[in-house]
This record gives sequence, structure tokens and C-alpha cells, in this order.
Amino acid sequence: MNEGFFHRRLVRPLLHLLRQGATPEKLALSVALGIILGVFPMLGATTTLCAVAAFALRLNLPAIQMVNYFVFPLQLALLVPFFRLGEKLFRAPHLALSAAQIHDMMHANMGNAFRSLWATMWHAMVVWCLLAPLCAGALYAVLAPAFRGAGRRISARVSEAAG
Repeated sequence: MNEGFFHRRLVRPLLHLLRQGATPEKLALSVALGIILGVFPMLGATTTLCAVAAFALRLNLPAIQMVNYFVFPLQLALLVPFFRLGEKLFRAPHLALSAAQIHDMMHANMGNAFRSLWATMWHAMVVWCLLAPLCAGALYAVLAPAFRGAGRRISARVSEAAG
């Protein structure tokens, strides 16, 4: 079977966690929070946020971090929209920067970039805080039934093989 990168590196490991005994609900919450925390509009903070969430909520740390790493391109793509929504919400001046420029600033000198972008990032984080619970709930509502179904299929295969 010719599997794509996404299936090999994300779907298969998540299904493997189900086979090892992870509950579909905990795995769905791990994936939903990995996505939501992974797009937090501050580069460099998501790994820590995901680890704290995993330990606090007793979630699957490998699953939440794997998803967090997969959504990094999405985090970059959403930086500017979060900035723009923050500008609108707070009626702040427009910051003329692209996601690539912000990424380069952060990698060149995180401290200087943080100081230069503090107000804009703070506004973006407030927007993220407003949207994150709704998006996390919606993701969980979709993922939990999908993982339950996958778990049932895995259990059925195990039963067939044992019987």
C-alpha cells in the first residue's frame, strides 16, 4: 500500500496509540489541543503549552506534541490573520509584516523581535484566547467519534485474529 507522508507520519502513529490502549476520547482531546495550542500566535511557545496541557489534563504527550509539530506551517500561516484580527479588535495601528518576515525576525533575534512585536502579539493572543475554546470544542466533536470508530475497527480486527 502506497501511503502518503501525512498518513505515515501522523495517522498511523495515532492509530498505533489506540492499539496500545489510548482511549479514543483522550486521543481526540490530545489531537484537538495539539492543533489549537500549536497555532498559538507566539513562535516558540507551543511545545511548552502542549507539554503543560498534556501533564495537566493527563493526555498523551507524544500525540499532542506530534500534532503540534505538524501544525507549525499552519501556525505561520495564521500569524498574520491573528495579527489583523487583533488590530481590528483593539483598533491598533496596522503592522506591515508578512509571516515570513516575522519568522525571520524571531530566528534572527528572539528578544528584539519580541520587544518589537509585543503589542501586536498580545492582541493576537487575546484573539486566539477568544477563538481557541470554540475551535477546540468543534475539533473534539469531530475527532472523538472518528477515533471511537477507529478503536472499534481495531478491536474487531484483534477479536478476529484471536478467534
